Amino acid sequence: MGNDMNDKQVLVTGGTGFIAQYCIMALLTAGYAVRTTVRSLGREAEVRGNLRTGGAEPGERLTFVVADLTGDDGWDEAAAGCAYVMHGASPTPSGDRTREEDWIRPAVDGNLRVLRAARNAGVKRVVLTSAFGAIGVGHKPGYHRPFKETDWSDLTGNVAPYQKSKTLSERAAWDFVASEGRGLELSAINPVAVLGPALGPDYSHSIRLIKNLMDGQRGCPKINSCFVDVRDVADLHLRAMTEPVASGERFLATSGDSLWMVEVARVLRQRMGHAASKVPTRVLPNWMVRLAARRNPALKGIVPMLGYNMNASGEKAQRLLGWQPRSPEEAIVATAESLVRLGLVEN
Repeated sequence: MGNDMNDKQVLVTGGTGFIAQYCIMALLTAGYAVRTTVRSLGREAEVRGNLRTGGAEPGERLTFVVADLTGDDGWDEAAAGCAYVMHGASPTPSGDRTREEDWIRPAVDGNLRVLRAARNAGVKRVVLTSAFGAIGVGHKPGYHRPFKETDWSDLTGNVAPYQKSKTLSERAAWDFVASEGRGLELSAINPVAVLGPALGPDYSHSIRLIKNLMDGQRGCPKINSCFVDVRDVADLHLRAMTEPVASGERFLATSGDSLWMVEVARVLRQRMGHAASKVPTRVLPNWMVRLAARRNPALKGIVPMLGYNMNASGEKAQRLLGWQPRSPEEAIVATAESLVRLGLVEN
């Protein structure tokens, strides 16, 4: 290990990401200097603008470096001198995205690129942003609930390419650290559906769920999910980065029992007043959703999830790391309030 490592320097990959931006803000608040990767320096202004919306003005404590998960260029430079790495960037295939290998290879290779660069730079620990998709999908009916960190998604079941890529890339990360890590430590965070205050129009898939409800979608499919606030996800990343007990562990980032979509709708109705006047509280029967999915490819992905219980436990992070997340209701309301504040929902 070189002596030029700065204990207060952290690399956050994929600075344009929703979770990444909250991790950057949490690190800055805790006194760290942050370096972040973007695929193009043209996006620096957008990232800084989003951080400003979140109340952060990092100035020179935040630096940008160009690196892409699909190539080796820039990764050694990105990791140099950093004590820690938070790796949440994941390659998203462009275009038709139907082939599994378009998802899986880049995700696996991307993780290995970052881990190799971290190991070579003498980084102490990498905190990997994995996903609930690596834990709780593809399981047969009757499989135990709630899901825990010892569970892995069953890839022989009905698993979407994105979830499969998250499962295989997290497994590849653990294998790499065990066989070639040379002392590099790894922790993984597996968030459920991530809500919380949007920082701009480019937000998470889960926030779109709240937006669609507020914009008055036709009804509520029988979809079940756990939820977590992005501020708490960032806080958990920070704890996993520095707590000795977090090394070699994975943590579900989830803040309470799972909710059905109609329950989410009711929270919005109860708490958001006029802004929630279009929120539907009618439950759509499964046959109707299946029929609609034949005509609308965007709905195809939710068909395997109809009626599927997604309940997961965040007990481990609370017990080992003292993590205290907001309730799912608070996360839902914070999301909705931010969409109204930023003018992102139709009135």
